[in-house]
Amino acid sequence: QVRPQESGGGSVQAGGSLRLSCAEAAGTCKGWFRQAQGKSREEVATIDVDGTTKYLDSVTGRFTIPQDNAKLTVDLQMDNLTPEASATYYCAAGPRGQSTGGGYYCGTHAMDYWGQGTEVAISP
Repeated sequence: QVRPQESGGGSVQAGGSLRLSCAEAAGTCKGWFRQAQGKSREEVATIDVDGTTKYLDSVTGRFTIPQDNAKLTVDLQMDNLTPEASATYYCAAGPRGQSTGGGYYCGTHAMDYWGQGTEVAISP
């Protein structure tokens, strides 16, 4: 299995936008996670094979996983960025699981393959 490969990180001012891309993201569940210095990893956004997306509350309305991703890619469009978004962003993929309440699970524990991360820095 080839490891997911992130690109698109960088530095922008608050209010700006960045688009992260991830290649070699093979799985029925894919997503983006981030870890800021001194903090725990957060699940930012996920998408499953049916196109069902889930977002961290603090990014809802500003971050989007496009529905037109190619089979082995997953992008993350980030708009109206704030300094709190500064972190290392990781792409991950894996098989969608079964939710205990019925339906499907696509989240942190479904991810088998992780990229090495890309840095995002937002200045005030």
